[in-house]
Amino acid sequence: MSWRVGVDIGGTFTDVALVDEETGKIGIAKVATTPRDFGQGVVQGLAIALEEHGIAAGNVSLLSHATTVVTNAILEGKGAHAMLVSTKGFRDVLELRRSSRSSLYDMFQDAPGLLIPRYCRLEVNERLDAAGGVVTPLDEGDVEAVIAFARENKIEAIAVSLMFSFLNDVHERRIGELLRAALPDVPVFLSSEVLPEIREFERASTTAVCAYVGPILESYLQRLAGATGEMGLPDLYVMGSSGGVFDVAEGLKMPAMAIESGPAAGVIAAAMIGRQLDKPNLLSFDMGGTTAKASLIKDGIVETTSEYEVGGDGNVNRWMNGTGHPIRVPVIDLAEVSAGGGSIAWIDPGGALKVGPQSAGAEPGPVCYGTGGTQPTVTDCNLALGYLDSNALLAGRLPIQGDKARAAIDEHLANPLGIDTDAAAAGVLNVVNASMAEALRIVSVERGHDAREFSLVAFGGAGPMHAAELATELGIREVIIPPIPGGFSALGLVATDLKRDYVKTHFIPLGEADPDAVSAAFAEMEASAGQMLEAARIPEQDRAMEWAVDLRYGRQAYELTVPCRPGAVTGETLEELAQLFHEKHRLTYGHDNPDESIQMVNLRLSAIGRFENIELSHGGNEAGDQASLKGQRPVWFRQGGRQDSAIHDCAKLAISTDIFGPAVLEAVDSTIVIPPGWRARVMDTGHILMENDNDA
Repeated sequence: MSWRVGVDIGGTFTDVALVDEETGKIGIAKVATTPRDFGQGVVQGLAIALEEHGIAAGNVSLLSHATTVVTNAILEGKGAHAMLVSTKGFRDVLELRRSSRSSLYDMFQDAPGLLIPRYCRLEVNERLDAAGGVVTPLDEGDVEAVIAFARENKIEAIAVSLMFSFLNDVHERRIGELLRAALPDVPVFLSSEVLPEIREFERASTTAVCAYVGPILESYLQRLAGATGEMGLPDLYVMGSSGGVFDVAEGLKMPAMAIESGPAAGVIAAAMIGRQLDKPNLLSFDMGGTTAKASLIKDGIVETTSEYEVGGDGNVNRWMNGTGHPIRVPVIDLAEVSAGGGSIAWIDPGGALKVGPQSAGAEPGPVCYGTGGTQPTVTDCNLALGYLDSNALLAGRLPIQGDKARAAIDEHLANPLGIDTDAAAAGVLNVVNASMAEALRIVSVERGHDAREFSLVAFGGAGPMHAAELATELGIREVIIPPIPGGFSALGLVATDLKRDYVKTHFIPLGEADPDAVSAAFAEMEASAGQMLEAARIPEQDRAMEWAVDLRYGRQAYELTVPCRPGAVTGETLEELAQLFHEKHRLTYGHDNPDESIQMVNLRLSAIGRFENIELSHGGNEAGDQASLKGQRPVWFRQGGRQDSAIHDCAKLAISTDIFGPAVLEAVDSTIVIPPGWRARVMDTGHILMENDNDA
């Protein structure tokens, strides 16, 4: 038997998912996340998972990991002591930024903190013109000054971003040669290697992010790869933000690819079950311990964007421009809010009930866990309302202290507001549900899609508890709860392919583009991609190259990406690109202008190493439906308050049995709440299909 294993670090728990490649059988293990050393929790989870499921390390064929190390380093301001080398006169590009602000009319808004302080930003005398021609040769004496500064200040990583280096990298390459020869232990990131793309600020920002997090990621991955290697496990792969995995060596060349690693895995897993169930239009909803994420899958295609910012003010919606540090790498299009099971509920000075963005996280955790938390969280409120077992979670491995949770709700919420415990807990859920519904609207309604035409895939440890209420809010009639919902993102890690994205600016009016020059540019990227796939030991027959082009109307400032047929580029190819651009512009903005000239900006290539497809098999039991019934308890619902509700053991549910609300389905990794008017059925694939019968 050959198994694939995926490990995802969450805000509260670290999940390990296992899939038998032959049968599709699924296993899961959960351990508490270890914030002081994330790798410790990963190794513990792997050891427990292999032991519980009787799997020998030598029978693991694929080991993939989703890490929050990169994002956490930026959010917490705990990255490397880095420096930036720029063209003379451009050292302040990171501070000048763009004019966009998250709060348009707030004239006192502060920009995100700088990753590289001004004294660590040095200039070199050199200059290229807008066509890439050398105007001022590189002064290598300035490079020697950079080397001396790096040694004196114990610099841990260096970013180099020169003007117009995306057109001609001769000066950046020479600087890289000198720095790497003089400072062999200091990683050097050249913008022409990281992001050879137009837009000076975004290119410098992406390169600076790589330098800031590179040493942190390298230390973490090397220690983790060493530990898993000692366990006898195969080489480690890391989940990328665009929905594919890459090996450790490739990740260290471009650390920014690991941004949003975990959330990307969940969306990929959602797309996988959409294919398996023949449901191509899905809204993906992932609610974990600290955040909730939403994404849209249309016709089986996961949308990505290169307009993404990381870090900045955690109180600001992260999909708004001006909130953080731009990174120009493909990222799965997500809306994220600070709403998770560990999100803390509080009352502001005006007496309004608030939830988040502060989270109890894994340490100290919700009050009911009895690990030191004192502030009421969403999990405590779910417990108080009867959604969670008041004795233990994780199949009895996590004792619950319900009295402490209710006392914290009374002290911090109910008593100050002059209401009872149920009303206070229900108010918290109303607030958090409104916030999560907004995230779902952002990726659907605000982008021209009718949410009612989609099924909601809900996962994460807390997602299935809130799914029905969110679906009701958006008019969605069908909710899909996948197998092992609490570890579903980890499952996505074993159901994806190896993937690396490349970009190259090719700035020319589309009507004037030389097909041979475009073909040559793509061929250059394919050569680099081929070397990467060869290093990853991907067989020729399992390799694929996907081409795309960034286009815009001549007087526009930003582009849309359209697919391009791989192969020799011809005049017919360019005409197809124009037609595809007009169609996408019309779909995106509601109008197009076929008479307007089109500008070609960037060429993009995705290099893919195909792993063998797997079909999941996690069916229910053949026993009667009474075998799953554990008893009853009073559960609070918006439709009528406290009601006696059937409590079922999810692992014992019979295939095709209907469970009518009000009911609660308890699993080792999650809890599914079925409100009155809803019903649930276990499919033979192990998925639970929930439907709203209220308006049938």
